[in-house]
Formats: sequence, C-alpha cells, structure tokens
Amino acid sequence: MSTRNAHITGWGMAVPDQVLTNDDIAKMVDTTDEWIVSRTGIHERRIANSDQTTASLASEAALRALEVANLHPGDLDMIIVATSSPEYIFPATACVVQDRIGAVKAYAFDLLAACTGFVYGINLASQAIKSNGANNILVIGSETLTRLVNWKDRNTCILFGDGAGAFVLQASEEPGGVLSAVLRSDGSGANLLSVPGGGSPHPASMQTLYDGLHYIQMNGREVFRFATRVMVEATFETVETAQMTMDDIQLLIPHQANQRIIEAAARGLNYPMEQVMVNLDRYGNTSTASIPIATVEAIEQGRLKPGDNTVLVAFGGGLTWGAALIQWTGPLPFQKKVSPRLVRGYARGRSILARLRRRIEGFIWGNG
Repeated sequence: MSTRNAHITGWGMAVPDQVLTNDDIAKMVDTTDEWIVSRTGIHERRIANSDQTTASLASEAALRALEVANLHPGDLDMIIVATSSPEYIFPATACVVQDRIGAVKAYAFDLLAACTGFVYGINLASQAIKSNGANNILVIGSETLTRLVNWKDRNTCILFGDGAGAFVLQASEEPGGVLSAVLRSDGSGANLLSVPGGGSPHPASMQTLYDGLHYIQMNGREVFRFATRVMVEATFETVETAQMTMDDIQLLIPHQANQRIIEAAARGLNYPMEQVMVNLDRYGNTSTASIPIATVEAIEQGRLKPGDNTVLVAFGGGLTWGAALIQWTGPLPFQKKVSPRLVRGYARGRSILARLRRRIEGFIWGNG
C-alpha cells in the first residue's frame, strides 16, 4: 500500500497597505519608539482599512497560495481558517472564504486556538490527507486584531497587527511534507490572554462595553515565561518525533510575538539566530497569520528552499502551543497552468444564483 504524504505546495500572504509606526502610537498613549522596540522588537505594524476584513484578507492570501500551487479552487476538498478575530461569531469565516474564491466542493470551518491556530490547522490538514480523507486542503491564518485592541492600553496596543497567510496542502506519494507535529493545551491559563466579552458568560451589553471586555486582555509577564518554555519543549519534541536533531533543521519559523521571546527560545534550543526567521519588526504580532507570513517572506528571501527541513512553532491563548516539522518541497508537477483569480468572477455569479434559488424555493415552499 502506497504512503500518502502531505506536501505544502502553495503559499501566499496579504497585508494591508496602511502602516502604523511606533511614533504614531506615541501620539496616542504614553510610550516611545525606544520603549516599544526594547521590549518587543516591533517598529511598525499593518492596520486594515474600513474595506478590509478577516475574510477579505484571507481570500486574497488564499488566491495567492492557489496560484503558487497551480490549483483550481474547485479542486479543494477542505478549507480551514484559523483566526482569533473572525468575520462573525457564526457563520464561519471559512465559509465566507469558500464562497468568495469559488471552492464549490470544499467543506469549510474555523479553528480557534489563538496564535497556535495555524500550526493546529497544518496538523489537522496533514492527518486528513494521510488518512485518505482529502487530497487538497487550504489552511489560512487571518486576523484583524487591531479591531480588538484598546488603543489606550500601551501594554497591548503596541503589539498587534493585521494580515493573512495561507498554505495549500496536497497529497503525494513523494517523500517529504509534514513529517511530525506536536500540539498541546492547558486551559488553567485561559485567563492570561483573552477577550472576555461577547461570549456566553459576558454577552455583549452596555456594561461589557463600559468595562472594556471586548478588548484583548493579557498578563504579559506570565505569557512571556510560558512562551519561552513551551516553544523550546515543543520544538525539541517534534524534532525527536521525526527522529532528527536540531542540526538537521535549516530554518526555525516561530510565531512572531516578541523578539525577546524568540531570542530566549533560540538560546534554550542552542540554535543560531541566523537560522531563525524574524519579521515582527515590520508586522507586529499577527497571531495566526504570523507563521505563514514569515514563511512566505523566508521563501522570497531564499532562506527556505526545496529539501530544507523547517520547524514552525507557536504559542497562544488557551493556553495553546505546538510545533510542526516540514520537509519543504514546493509545488507539485503540473501540465497546464490554471488561473484561480479568474474563478472569483464566476464565484460571485454563482453566489448570486444560489441566493436567488433559495428565494425561489422559499417562495414555492412557503406558499405551497
């Protein structure tokens, strides 16, 4: 019986054009560029405009990933959107993306595991492919976190940015792809990083708005200690699971949360910072989008090449953490070039017709 492997064959990112620098933030709260950089390593971040949402950024990143993979949206079997700032509480942001890109055969759902969500999604997609449950899967991390930020709280407003990144995973009998993964959680730390308002215990009301419960709340000191420990543990464990050592890893791509956390993790791994991908200085913490955005830029810079082994490692609210070891291969061979963006126009038409059909059905059955 042949072995099915899950290869990452496409990748794409989408970030807003609007840049918010540390000096811009210093005009809103009591802080300075030097204070922010010394504590986080962040110089600037991207801010979504009024026309951009989690779904629109996700759709753009998805189309770019499909173009790299040379995969028609109609051939997708599954779409996973990992996000902490969804389009709605429900329906799933993934369903909105599915409609917009014309993925007519795909089932779609959101995954909520905070900043670790993208790594969770990669593992879920990999397992679905290896078990013969799917052939082509789109995994997206997309965020508009700046809409959950209290711009009067200098401890959190300096950290977050908006953006999206996407991977296409495809089945292949060729060796490589996702080799191992480790996923963990510890709900005893759920209160350390959260948005309390809008859920079952604190439904939206004038009081929750007044109390600021719809903003990101974080215990930075506790999260820092937790993050540096679990990133090291998860990386070592996933490398050992693949029967490798850190000497076999060409590039480490961590969640882009804080420069000091990344440097501490590298020290704990005894791994050179020269082989760690860091771009948070320009994007800030984009949560689920940070790893795919960093991966796209690593490829563009020539730091991640076919045949390389890379570890993606993340931590987040929940508390959650995890890592995945991937042997990078790139797009599968193809004979005919496809244009995923051309499908977008047909997708809009199909969406209109589907809505019209439901109206007609409602009229017929409602008056039957």
